[in-house]
Amino acid sequence: MTVEVKGIKLNYEICGQGDDILFLHGWGASLDSFKRMIVPLSKRFRCILLDAPGCGKSELPKEALTTDDYCKITKEFMDKLGLCDPIMIGHSNGGRTILNMCANGYCSPKKIVLFGAAGIKNKKTFKQKVRQTTFKTAKRVLTLPIIKNYTEQTLEELRKHFGSADYNSAPPVMRQTLVNLINSDVSDKLHNITASTLLVWGENDTASPLWMAKVMEKEIKDCGLVVMPGLSHWNFIENPATVDAILKSFLGGK
Repeated sequence: MTVEVKGIKLNYEICGQGDDILFLHGWGASLDSFKRMIVPLSKRFRCILLDAPGCGKSELPKEALTTDDYCKITKEFMDKLGLCDPIMIGHSNGGRTILNMCANGYCSPKKIVLFGAAGIKNKKTFKQKVRQTTFKTAKRVLTLPIIKNYTEQTLEELRKHFGSADYNSAPPVMRQTLVNLINSDVSDKLHNITASTLLVWGENDTASPLWMAKVMEKEIKDCGLVVMPGLSHWNFIENPATVDAILKSFLGGK
């Protein structure tokens, strides 16, 4: 199914019956990443899965998006489907969107579940800072008016060398979107979140390190943290049976 939100055709799926759960996937993924999770949940809940702009079967945005744009797009999507403060489950960037929506008053869900949520600006290592500075310096030189018509290929090669895999695999509009997202930080607004919050984290998550979860646990009023030993950013795919049990305990349902 598709719906147009702010000029972007978004793909979504609905299955099951009961109280609503809205699923928001991570960067570069799609609603398919939750397919295993909703098998048991759809027996007790109505599951709504959304492909974010530029992901899955949804259209690319015409301009780069910010975290606030993701919040507004998600809120309009909810309004168009008549979703009134559903339970919200998010992974990675989907978690970032949920945190910002709840912290900034876009919605007031009773419960949220976050798997390896982004939202807190990561600390750069010395090596990363050097790489970033080197790329920015080279970019300034290569985009000087007198030579920029001759240096696009060189600049693209530098992007591939210095950029992350997520950055390099994305089309231009999503590259700038990614830069906007990773430079946003919801840390100072986490205390505004009133929803009962469950954090499910892989012990070895490198995309959203465990220290981020501990900050969220401390700042969000009603929050619990489950750490899954030996698992990564994709813990809900790596150990689905344990995740099923965790969600059944936290969400309940008939």
